[in-house]
Amino acid sequence: MEGVSNGGMLYHEVQEAKLCAVHCVNTVLQGPFFSEFDLAALASDLDTKERQMMQEGTVSAAASGDFLSAESHNVSLGGDFSIQVLQKALEVWDLQVIASDSPVAEHAQIDPDLENAFICHLHDHWFCIRKVNGEWYNFDSLYAAPQHLSKFYLAAYLDSLKNSGWSIFLVRGNFPKEFPIASSEASNGYGQWLSPEDAERIIKSCNNTQSPQRINSTQQDSDPYQEILLEMEDQDMKAAIAASLMEPSQSMSRVETGSPQKDNEDTKDDNKDSEDKKAQ
Repeated sequence: MEGVSNGGMLYHEVQEAKLCAVHCVNTVLQGPFFSEFDLAALASDLDTKERQMMQEGTVSAAASGDFLSAESHNVSLGGDFSIQVLQKALEVWDLQVIASDSPVAEHAQIDPDLENAFICHLHDHWFCIRKVNGEWYNFDSLYAAPQHLSKFYLAAYLDSLKNSGWSIFLVRGNFPKEFPIASSEASNGYGQWLSPEDAERIIKSCNNTQSPQRINSTQQDSDPYQEILLEMEDQDMKAAIAASLMEPSQSMSRVETGSPQKDNEDTKDDNKDSEDKKAQ
């Protein structure tokens, strides 16, 4: 294993607005290297180049109409960036983004542990899975801290994401070794440096207080383990509701069946008192 980077610390960004693409790029690089303004500038540059290509090419007006419009094709009004923007940002650091179904990514499908980083995308959410100091972590910005992944679980988790419709990309190249944590740029306001022990403690704490441990559970994906836990909780809840409905009805039944018996006993006592009075 290569030397420990960043003093063994993990860099994680918690979700801010719809900046998951920014969080994804920075956690791949393990440091606050890019801001939303940096990615917006890259998106604008890509839009300009695409329009120029359409104007200079022989593409029909109907086919190039969308690209010639003022609307950006690389960043949405909601702040979601295209994969091309993420690629351009990582190219600055000599990193290559490759689709997982590409022929050159065949070895990664067999043994993903041979890689160093994966980018995952579905709808408007991006996050990265990254190997840091020989250990794998899920740096999803919807988590309060990086979640450790075993080598065995890594392959299963990536397969589950693919089966759920996620697009998976590999990141290859020479990753930055260090980021000056002590510098004034060590945090961008939503980033934090955590030791693996602190990250584990935060994840465990979240697991004990909420399920799943995501800060925002509106995303359509889910951890297979969390699905099982949620199903169990749902079954327990249904059983509890059924029990609560059953107990009052049974109690009422006991009251109803017990009332006539009590009335008969009272009647017998009254008759006995009457007979005693007559005998006197």
